[in-house]
Amino acid sequence: MKRFDPDVLDPARREVLRLLGSVAAAGMLGCSGNGARAASESTPIASSSPSGSSCVVRPQQTEGPYFVDEKLNRSDLTIDPLTGLARPGVPLSLAFRVSRTSAGICGPLVGAQVDVWQCDALGIYSDIGGTTPSKFLRGFQVTDASGNVRFSTIYPGWYAGRAVHVHFKIRSNAGAVSRFEFTSQLYFDESITDLVHAQAPYNTHGRRDTTNQRDGIFASG
Repeated sequence: MKRFDPDVLDPARREVLRLLGSVAAAGMLGCSGNGARAASESTPIASSSPSGSSCVVRPQQTEGPYFVDEKLNRSDLTIDPLTGLARPGVPLSLAFRVSRTSAGICGPLVGAQVDVWQCDALGIYSDIGGTTPSKFLRGFQVTDASGNVRFSTIYPGWYAGRAVHVHFKIRSNAGAVSRFEFTSQLYFDESITDLVHAQAPYNTHGRRDTTNQRDGIFASG
């Protein structure tokens, strides 16, 4: 199985990639100095910084049954480290800026661990329920001095009862004095999902049965 080369994609897929460029970045997530309190917030709040930026605490959502703490420190999630093969799908870049607020000031949260996990183009998670060990589409990065991490992955497929989504978890590093954990999910514009899922290999899985608006977890957030 070979990695997709964007330079040889057909015109329709190039258009998908162009559209993805406008939605690939995740929004800011704010965590206060008291991490336990920040992780339990269910109402979004914003705090302005002197530079005019803002920190937003987004609603926490369920971890779900498919999180496995693989401890894979990597930015490219497409490769299965057990086989060296890339999972097929339309390339997707995810960018997180993780922030914290203290005394009304918003700034980068440095050294936080950001885990990402998702299903593949056919709605399958690695390391769950199968007999063959696998670790594709899972990994973490640690935020830099600006609170940023980036991942290379593929656009997710779907499975019954859920809208198209990507899971993420943000945790303080092991040596932090104040420990926190925040778990939530990212969702996608339905029109872009339609374009992506019309391509192979997504189209071999049929039409998804749940949109954002029909997904109970999406609605709760």
